[in-house]
Amino acid sequence: MVIQQTNNEQLLLNLVRLRYRDTPYFLEVSSVATTFDFTASATGTVSLPESESKAYDLGAGISFSEQPTVSYTPLQGEDFVRQLMSPIDLNTIILLYYSGWSVERISRVCLQSVNGVPNAPSASGPTPDYVPKYERFQEVARCLRQLQLQGALDIYQEPSGDPNNPIVKIHISDKALQSSEAIQLYDLLGLEHGRSNFHLINNVRAADETSIVTRSRSLIGSLFYISQSVEVPSEDENKGRVTVTKDEQGNRFDWRQVTGEIMNIHWSEQRPKNAYVTVNYYGRWFYIDDSDLTSKSTFSLLMQLFALQAGEIKSTAPVLTLPVGG
Repeated sequence: MVIQQTNNEQLLLNLVRLRYRDTPYFLEVSSVATTFDFTASATGTVSLPESESKAYDLGAGISFSEQPTVSYTPLQGEDFVRQLMSPIDLNTIILLYYSGWSVERISRVCLQSVNGVPNAPSASGPTPDYVPKYERFQEVARCLRQLQLQGALDIYQEPSGDPNNPIVKIHISDKALQSSEAIQLYDLLGLEHGRSNFHLINNVRAADETSIVTRSRSLIGSLFYISQSVEVPSEDENKGRVTVTKDEQGNRFDWRQVTGEIMNIHWSEQRPKNAYVTVNYYGRWFYIDDSDLTSKSTFSLLMQLFALQAGEIKSTAPVLTLPVGG
């Protein structure tokens, strides 16, 4: 429970750091030690009233306490940075898809574009000062999700001459080809109507009409993208601590239009009572509401994505040991 809580707090804190253009910092639990204390006691009293009867009062007690100590190792070095900045590959995306995640959530977090349709690519870094393009991609993601819910969408691998690079295909069932979702999807992506099978190719420049080309974010790009959902006080905007994105008319852009359907991170002057996870930063509390199931799901997806991309990176840096509780 302690490890889960600290991992959640670390991820949320790094999302807030990225929103403020501060450097993220990652720690990994290296060991957990627990100290147990037992205390036993016994009491006894005897009362002798004037009558011949005697009264005895005996008692015993035992107390137990546990004090865990968690040791953390910083994640750093060339290997970790490379994993952090490398594009998420299709194998990871397929694994998430077959783990039951919504294809809409996966695509919005992990992909920068599909067949040239952009998904706010500038949000994969520090908050831009201009409004990104994202509306068409959201429609693409919704169409894919509807096909997934209908059981009409499948993403799978086929063997190829190179065992390390299997062929990835996306299939839309024949019965769904004339559905409104499929027709809209084909129009948005410029696909040939009536075709049900396409090669799914990641991070290439061009492909033929039988292919759907995706361009994936890196892990740090996905974290930057979700960090745009962090709400910040107007005071911090006025002091220049965060970038204020404005449209062509000079009006402040609301990033909830981009990320609001999958993640919302709020702030409060006082520690919130109904928070799933909360951290203190710049003297304020940033948190995810415990009743916000959508944001909790996206947060959990980020945790799994981080584990898949960087979970096996080890570091020999000094260990930070912290007692938990008192």
